[in-house]
Amino acid sequence: MRQTKTIAFLLVGSCICLGVISSTARSQGKPNPKLVKRGQYLVNAIGCGDCHTPMKMGSKGPEPDMSRMLSGHPQNVSLTTPPASGGPWIGAFNETGTAFAGPWGISYTRNLTPDKETGLGDWTEQNFIETIRTGKRMGKGRELLPPMPYESFRNMTDEDLKSIFAYLRTIPVVKNKVSEPIPPAGQPGSSK
Repeated sequence: MRQTKTIAFLLVGSCICLGVISSTARSQGKPNPKLVKRGQYLVNAIGCGDCHTPMKMGSKGPEPDMSRMLSGHPQNVSLTTPPASGGPWIGAFNETGTAFAGPWGISYTRNLTPDKETGLGDWTEQNFIETIRTGKRMGKGRELLPPMPYESFRNMTDEDLKSIFAYLRTIPVVKNKVSEPIPPAGQPGSSK
């Protein structure tokens, strides 16, 4: 009887441990497939790739370069000074559709892939949510710049933002160090 209780205790303890390990693995590395599917839908529906996936010239004109999906402004693309905004024009974008110039200076779309050095690989779900909610990097850093529509995206539910983040954790890693924004001429940090 004593052996039976000991075996039962060990079996129950093992099941509890396996459940904890499984739950921890899911929260740290294996996202919930339901969240990932919802996140993929949202990323496509709200057009994240329209700015964060570089364009390339195809047979029918510009098309997304899916080998660099959501990797942001290509690190090997140098830009000249953009045209001055004024009159009816308030901004311009470059040939890859990943750099934007206007009264705010020059902004570059970020690498959203899970690369630990150049993308969101070291970010937590909370970092991502705080960035979208506050319009500041990780909720406390520099402000997000146009054309990032965080003012609209911050109205999404926590579940939607968690789904987007879960999906972004599953896309192919692209090592691509995006340039830092350039402030408008005459402001601190500007080279002009």
